[in-house]
Amino acid sequence: MWNETGSNQAVVDRTIGHGVWQESPLVGVEGLLKKHQASASKAFRMVERPFLELVNVRGDLRDSAFISAVENVVGCKPPEAPNTAATGKGYDLLWLGPDEWLARSAIAHSATQTAPLEGKLRDAFKGLYAAAVDIGSGYTVLEISGPRARDVLSRGCPLDLHPRLFGVGQCAQSHYFKAPLTLLPTGEDNYDLVIRRSFADYFVKMMLDAAEPLMS
Repeated sequence: MWNETGSNQAVVDRTIGHGVWQESPLVGVEGLLKKHQASASKAFRMVERPFLELVNVRGDLRDSAFISAVENVVGCKPPEAPNTAATGKGYDLLWLGPDEWLARSAIAHSATQTAPLEGKLRDAFKGLYAAAVDIGSGYTVLEISGPRARDVLSRGCPLDLHPRLFGVGQCAQSHYFKAPLTLLPTGEDNYDLVIRRSFADYFVKMMLDAAEPLMS
């Protein structure tokens, strides 16, 4: 596994704008992912959700104009409770701190625009003490599913992932072995994982390695 040779093709790629090439952070483990997906059991499956919009949002919840601006663009108010998530119209908002959130699109962004959500939020924030910064190029999103998904996560994540404590509507920042991640439960046996580009290859290798003994 650790000597897997990646091809020079992206897992998912496309040209956006005027010749700007967008490449999945997982290009280096394309072969490994394809091998996993070809032989994956119902117990555990990992796929990439490439090119979702990811925008870091900063603002003050005491400012009603900020809350209204976010709600008008995203379709929901920024969640106030720590480690919770809110769902809007095609977007969700993940609590990262008292004045910080991660806005994420439900689908990949337009092939002709690199970051439409960032632009919409910037326009809405004019005159406000708030900020929106596109971070999509520095991260990717992985979806894991199956009845052993929580067990695979537990092998490298120190959080208590029991459904009574951590379920849909919540989120958390933690790590998987040495890779930082933002974790979002999306169903009883489904999780979305937001992973830094620089840790993407390492994360996939570690997770598939950790999953292997649980699949037998």
